Amino acid sequence: MVEAFCATWKMVESRNFDDYMKALGVPFATRQVANVIKPTVIISTDGDRVVIKTQSTFRVTEVSAKLGEEFDETTPDDRKVKSTFTMEGDQLVHTQKWDGKENKITREVKNGKMVLTVTFQGVQAVRIFEKA
Repeated sequence: MVEAFCATWKMVESRNFDDYMKALGVPFATRQVANVIKPTVIISTDGDRVVIKTQSTFRVTEVSAKLGEEFDETTPDDRKVKSTFTMEGDQLVHTQKWDGKENKITREVKNGKMVLTVTFQGVQAVRIFEKA
């Protein structure tokens, strides 16, 4: 099922991302930069591992893990979290946990586009990507 996500994706739309970052406690200056960049996301597999690489003019990040396997991750805003990738139906779900908190990143392919929905403490943002 992960194969449906394996591609290079360029962000074309972002909604409510600043409110989401505020909820996470991301500093103002970092939010300003994050709101103007349009990242490219490259999703692939390496054997039984899911690899998600995010590239922008600001930063490049990469995470890799087996589905269902918890791994340590440092987020772009420098949170140290325990993360897990799972497939829930047709959705690739990336869950991050730290200090009793949980952030959920859901990716799904709809009409040839990847819809990324991030949810933290009731605040939700949506980012739309097209194949590059």
